[in-house]
Amino acid sequence: MTKKDIANEISVSVGLTQLKTKEIVQKTFDAIVKALVEDGRIELRDFGVFEVKKRLARKARNPRTGDNVFVPERFVVTFKPGKEMEEKVQQMEEAVEQAAEK
Repeated sequence: MTKKDIANEISVSVGLTQLKTKEIVQKTFDAIVKALVEDGRIELRDFGVFEVKKRLARKARNPRTGDNVFVPERFVVTFKPGKEMEEKVQQMEEAVEQAAEK
């Protein structure tokens, strides 16, 4: 699903124009990025937690050449899903397993 698909789905269900909905979706994403940059964490109840963490420097291997490579430390964004999302994904897994058994 793309940002455009999200905006279209919201537009249909809320009754706003696609252009206005697309703008709202973009502003939402911008606010999430701003909160991560400024605070390092954003918690959306029942959805999950986005958090900026520092990944330590490490040695890695170039898969093409096999040479050792030094990877410097850097910041990465992590996501931990909320309880409601975890439950829905679990239900989806169970439904797929049941369909495979039939």
